[in-house]
Amino acid sequence: MADEKNPFPGENNTGHIWDDNIRELANPIPRWWMIGFWVSIAWFVGYGILYPFIPFANESSKGILGWTQVGEYQESIAEVEALRAQFETKIDAMTVAEVLADEGLSGYAAASARVLFGDNCAGCHGAGGAGGPGFPVLADDNWIYGGSIETIQQSITNGRRGMMIAHASMLNEAEINTLAQHVVDLSQGASSDAGAQLYRDKGCFGCHGADGKGLQILGSANLTDAVWRFNEADKLASAVYTIAHGVNDPRDSDTRAALMPAFNQRLNEIDIKKLAVYVHKLGGGQ
Repeated sequence: MADEKNPFPGENNTGHIWDDNIRELANPIPRWWMIGFWVSIAWFVGYGILYPFIPFANESSKGILGWTQVGEYQESIAEVEALRAQFETKIDAMTVAEVLADEGLSGYAAASARVLFGDNCAGCHGAGGAGGPGFPVLADDNWIYGGSIETIQQSITNGRRGMMIAHASMLNEAEINTLAQHVVDLSQGASSDAGAQLYRDKGCFGCHGADGKGLQILGSANLTDAVWRFNEADKLASAVYTIAHGVNDPRDSDTRAALMPAFNQRLNEIDIKKLAVYVHKLGGGQ
């Protein structure tokens, strides 16, 4: 459009005008924008040369730096392992009791074992050792086999498989019910003469002790506390079932299953020591 017909002469517009005042200008691109444009192209080319970039059928171009995500991950792991090595070496050379007694090492062991516990133990014993149906609480002071740091290490290393024989074939229904009620009464701090007499006559004290507090050497349960391994809502029914069918009794297909596997094939000795310290620090160690 000629300037004399352009309502905006000297504006350097293209002459394309709409709705009387909307027009297309012909100004040059700002220099800063052009600089950014060429820098981005240079960066694009440089990145493609230095790093993996062009995809092929099964891989990509390598880049002259040889960088990979896997390599960077492995370098990070190596840095972490280097920092941990000073602690791991000390733990390897010490007994688990010595590790527990060393404030710095025990703190490291407990912090390091959180992931180990989550991966190997929490599925049965719950987060933070809170326990689960049929699985012991690790955060209290009730220990079937004992809560010393050495015993905890032994339990993790070799596992535990206690046994209570099924009594359904040895006791009649009335006797089982009387013993079950006696167990419930004991857990509530009470006792009946009939239940106590039957407890003695049937030899229950041989495993659970004359006072009903259990024998750690056998891994028998303490019947005088309020801790229930198989914690059904109906305590009496739970006791009846356990007395009748036992625990880990291969002769009874309905027996309770209570097994802790050995971890000496899954975890190394250092990890087992760290787990033992972690469990001990949950609040239930003795």
